[in-house]
Amino acid sequence: MNNMPKMKIGIVAVSRDCFPESLSVTRRKNLVEAYKAKYDEADIYECPVCIVESEIHMVQALEDIKKAGCNALCVYLGNFGPEISETLLAKHFDGPKMFVAAAEETSKDGGLVQGRGDAYCGMLNASYNLKLRNVKAYIPEYPVGNAEECADMIHEFVPIAKAIYALDHLKIISFGPRPLNFLACNAPIQQLYNLNVEIEENSELDLFEAFNNHAGDARIPDVVKDMEAELGAGNKKPEILEKLAQYEITLLDWIEDHKGYREFVAIAGKCWPAF
Repeated sequence: MNNMPKMKIGIVAVSRDCFPESLSVTRRKNLVEAYKAKYDEADIYECPVCIVESEIHMVQALEDIKKAGCNALCVYLGNFGPEISETLLAKHFDGPKMFVAAAEETSKDGGLVQGRGDAYCGMLNASYNLKLRNVKAYIPEYPVGNAEECADMIHEFVPIAKAIYALDHLKIISFGPRPLNFLACNAPIQQLYNLNVEIEENSELDLFEAFNNHAGDARIPDVVKDMEAELGAGNKKPEILEKLAQYEITLLDWIEDHKGYREFVAIAGKCWPAF
């Protein structure tokens, strides 16, 4: 089973209409090339839509990154940036998001005359607008940089995005005295809900029944061989491996039957249950 998220960050450039759109587009392309040169290009997706003060562009960009299978977002301010549409994109994107901005360049390096782009000022306004919308987004400590520096920031965001995405799609399956769907108890689960983690408590008696139903399962011998190979010289009690293999298969089948709409599962159980 796949129990680890793989992130694909959609990079969307934004621009004010008082700046040439090509400024943001060129900087976006340079950023993407810098990332590919240093890191795994499978981490990112370059959205071809540049948002230029348009909610329609925002919708187009949102649909494009969804279609591309992106599960995280990087809003890239190639210049000042349109506060409404860029923060609306973050609001409507269902997944981890970050904001970075382009540093100023001299005109000989492809920037504007006198090196103007105002992305730093735009980042200040974007952060304030995100707060007004109650949108949570990751902003690096110093979020303005050249293509290579912004590529580094996006790479640093990958494990952050992975943790957020994993929690948003995680179910914890526990076993205890209560049967399924009896959560009116004193377990400290409020903070798990605050993290958007789902939890499902199951009866240990039901687990015991499932374990007994897996007796003689055809998969047990292969699991035992895998355990023997992993333990090597540490296999001091080979007589219990068959029972442990039966328990492992029971839990794996339980996960498949109970994960519901969640992608990832963690078991909160015992190494040595009562049975």
